Amino acid sequence: MASETCSPSNKLRFLLGMVLFLLMNMTTAQLSSTFYSTTCPKALATIKSAVNSAVSNEARMGASLLRLHFHDCFVNGCDGSILLDDTANMTGEKTAVPNSNSVRGFEVIDTIKSQVESLCPGVVSCADIVAVAARDSVVALGGPSWTVLLGRRDSTTASLSAANSNIPAPTLNLSGLITAFSNKGFTAKEMVALSGSHTIGQARCTTFRTRIYNETNIDSTFATSLRANCPSTGGDNSLSPLDTTSSTSFDNAYFKNLQGQKGLLHSDQQLFSGGSTDSQVNAYSSNLGSFTTDFANAMVKMGNLSPLTGTSGQIRTNCRKTN
Repeated sequence: MASETCSPSNKLRFLLGMVLFLLMNMTTAQLSSTFYSTTCPKALATIKSAVNSAVSNEARMGASLLRLHFHDCFVNGCDGSILLDDTANMTGEKTAVPNSNSVRGFEVIDTIKSQVESLCPGVVSCADIVAVAARDSVVALGGPSWTVLLGRRDSTTASLSAANSNIPAPTLNLSGLITAFSNKGFTAKEMVALSGSHTIGQARCTTFRTRIYNETNIDSTFATSLRANCPSTGGDNSLSPLDTTSSTSFDNAYFKNLQGQKGLLHSDQQLFSGGSTDSQVNAYSSNLGSFTTDFANAMVKMGNLSPLTGTSGQIRTNCRKTN
């Protein structure tokens, strides 16, 4: 039997199996929390300092940087494609419906990139900067931390059509939300946890006008108060906080607001409207720790969506354009 186990055919089978296993796990295996520990040891501290400065200057920027990462990852993976400006040969993602006049924080990423480039030229990717800045933003606003795996590389192209079709719209019903997140590998529970990012930040009148004028599953006093700043016509860009209680604190008030029919977006209130996710909203509302733990774990998972690694992509010198 011993000779049979070590036969050339079995050795070959074993080696082929190992190669297949490594290929299947390559993207995750190549991302590592210590990716820059020798090539750019001050990278993480530099990003954190810049994020803290930006958030202290404007608390809303923390939410904007978190959203930037989300809108990057949901479109062909976390590859920094959202940062690319339009060129004569390529229409980027910045003018997509979910991003236009909405996604922000690009200047903060530019500032971080130039600081990191002066420390370690051509080493730290824009995609990794966005991923780390999202985590540091949540921490700056009192939320949980998590270990960001690093080693993503930057895309050389972007997709307007994918941005228009893959980023969940604020008009979606619960089934549409579950599907949009399931398409990226997330469970309904993880979708609810990630939606809790709306405990910070603001939304434009155009994204919630229909809800405050036409929907019935909304607290009437809450709806009336919002109408003052969001007229039935005009004022599209007027802002209101997604979390009416504490929009600059990363807490679980968002879920408590949903219980009181005070979700700002249609898609927010869908999480607590007699459907399958009501129980998860109740759970997070009564247990801050379980929400922050689940949120942090879901953020790690989101950061691992289809990264470019190894020799794929590039390390952009300027996050707005390819090298």
